[in-house]
Amino acid sequence: MTQHQPSETPDAPLVRSSVDRAIATITLDSSRNRNALSARLRAELSKALADAMADDEVRAIVLTGEGPVFCAGADLKEIAATLAGEPVEPAPELPEIFEQIMGGPKPVVAVLNGAARAGGIGLVAAADIALAPKSTTFAFTEVRIGVVPAIISVPVSARVHSRQLSRYFLTGEVFDAAAAAQAGLITEAVPDREMQDTIDSILRGLRGAAPHALRRTKELVGELSGGAQAVPGRRGEAFARMGELSAEFFAGEDAAEGRVAFFEKRPPHWAR
Repeated sequence: MTQHQPSETPDAPLVRSSVDRAIATITLDSSRNRNALSARLRAELSKALADAMADDEVRAIVLTGEGPVFCAGADLKEIAATLAGEPVEPAPELPEIFEQIMGGPKPVVAVLNGAARAGGIGLVAAADIALAPKSTTFAFTEVRIGVVPAIISVPVSARVHSRQLSRYFLTGEVFDAAAAAQAGLITEAVPDREMQDTIDSILRGLRGAAPHALRRTKELVGELSGGAQAVPGRRGEAFARMGELSAEFFAGEDAAEGRVAFFEKRPPHWAR
């Protein structure tokens, strides 16, 4: 996909949107912090998704990123500031954004431009189709900074097979795109040089689908697949429970140590 030089101005948008031949492309454009899910980025992403879902000219949505990382997950500096009592502008939380993607009427194709970590993998799992270059890496890093991958477990458990889910959630280890495809997290690990051809093939199919049939087929796929937490009637309850669990751990001592270790570029005290 066309490379874009990110703006360095503080008020530059963190999310860019464009529409071409019935496909809306939403690009995370906060590469200076690895497209971390800050409040401002979440607000802009939520609006871009809502606008694309409501646009009658849009058949499907591509979600991608700028820079070497697709999305690094939570903005740990912002979380630390919030816990210290500093004000943060209100913004949609991740459950709302995941629900926009999973429950929205139009298919979302995650096209990874680089690595995904923690909450960023939640965006990948929420998407209907996910493509990643073979050079891409993934990791659920939550346990290594003293928290639990709680909220993202809702979309991720709908995709990843239980044995791999246990391994990658519990170890926090890095795994590659081939392993992600084998686990069910992504649709396909694509040789880097073939990425554009693969994207074009999928978009041709989406562009050729009848809008109403496409919408109902997305609903059907959701009804036929996924874990119990991802069933539409249960997602609200699951997100609420996972939100409580996530908040409990983010406010804990281990999470504080994990953040300090992250910023000081050292292992946390429990690392062996």
